[in-house]
Parts: sequence; structure tokens; C-alpha cells
Amino acid sequence: GTCVVDLTRIVAGPHCTKILRDLGARVIKVELKGDGGDMLRFFQPRVGKGDLTSDSAYFAQLNQGKESIVLDLALDAEKKPKCPEDRVLFENMLQRADVLVENFRCGKMDRLGYGWDAVHGRYPHL
Repeated sequence: GTCVVDLTRIVAGPHCTKILRDLGARVIKVELKGDGGDMLRFFQPRVGKGDLTSDSAYFAQLNQGKESIVLDLALDAEKKPKCPEDRVLFENMLQRADVLVENFRCGKMDRLGYGWDAVHGRYPHL
């Protein structure tokens, strides 16, 4: 089957990968440590207890059935990984994936070292 690495946030991106999941893809949602994760988590209304420990109903609906992991992909001021182990894990995921979906602001993937040129050069199958 198709494997999707999902770096999406808010509504449009998670909705896109939800459709892929509904069509049978394995979707692995990656949230960035230190970046607040997917801001959709904080949207109202909430499921469960209804407090801040509960998931947003929107988040739950758009991300149900996806696998999930939090990784620190950030680079320091010298462009060195803050957490090399997380980057190795992410790059192993990219090696095995068929699709990478992200919807960050322009330049975010470049700042992480995973812009189009870098990813396409190393993982042309994506």
C-alpha cells in the first residue's frame, strides 16, 4: 500500500491526508517538537472531558486512523541538528514513504533542511 508522511497542520493539509487515509493509505502524522504541534489541537469544541487535556473535535475527525509521532527536526544556528536521532528516524520514514505532504509557510521546509531540492535530490521517489 501507499505510505504518506504527513507534516500538515490546521485544516486543509490534514483534510488532504485524511482523504488519502480514507482511500487506504498508511498515513504517519509528524508533529514538530517545540513548534506547538498541530494548532488544530487547540480548536473548539473538544471531545472527552472538554478541557485542555482533551483533543479538539476537528483534530480528532481529521486525524483519526493516522499514526502519529512528535519529532524535533530543528537545526541550530550553525545548521546542525538539535536532535540527530529524530532526523535519522524522519529520513528513514522518507526513504520508505511514497508521498510527503506538508503545508508550512514558505521557507519552513528549507529552514529545516528538507526543502524541495534537498528532498527531491535524496528521495526522488517521493
